[in-house]
Amino acid sequence: MKCLALRHVAFEDLGVFDTVLKQFGYDVEYRQAGIDRMEADDWLSPDLLVVLGGPIGVYEQADYPWLGGEIDGVARRLAQGLPTLGICLGAQIMAAALGARVYPGRAKEIGWGAVSLSAAGNRSSLSCLQEVPLLHWHGDTFDLPAGAQLLASTELTPHQAFAWGNNALALQFHPEVDGHLIEAWLIGHSGELQHAGLSVPELRAASHRFADHAARAGAAMLGAWLQQLDTTRCE
Repeated sequence: MKCLALRHVAFEDLGVFDTVLKQFGYDVEYRQAGIDRMEADDWLSPDLLVVLGGPIGVYEQADYPWLGGEIDGVARRLAQGLPTLGICLGAQIMAAALGARVYPGRAKEIGWGAVSLSAAGNRSSLSCLQEVPLLHWHGDTFDLPAGAQLLASTELTPHQAFAWGNNALALQFHPEVDGHLIEAWLIGHSGELQHAGLSVPELRAASHRFADHAARAGAAMLGAWLQQLDTTRCE
């Protein structure tokens, strides 16, 4: 099976998800957003599409016109019920592809903290994340798409995760991150951290403190989600 991972910045990769995907029999291929060309078949042919995070906004298509192509490609994939996972920016792209509004949130949400699961979230693969400190790193949010099932929230961001049918999962937070490799994030997002007035040493320390627990929970969540995919939709 093939997993196509659409990456926006090099250090926001599959992280701990990579090992799980390979254990489930997926060959992983990365494409670099804005550089690697995505043909129509590239959106539909992979057994799994993962759209990863990045520091730009869905609404910045005037500056990054290729975002429109990503939204359209994800929309075509979702319309066919094909397995799709979106993380952070990827979740926002999924929301936009389903017709929901994406916009700046009330404040930056950067740091480690648990999400509150809805009743549906507790019945889903996200139950593996109950009370687990997870990495949050976003400034944007989205309205819940019509027909989507809300799975998780935080006080600052009511829409942290949603499911669209059985084969599509959107996560605003980062269960894929390896907290032991957080230094790449601290370097790559240094301007954002400075502007937000956040302490780099404190975020580094928290990342190393929660890394192992979060990695185990994130891997378990992905494994549970992969197990329940309705792959008959792809045949």
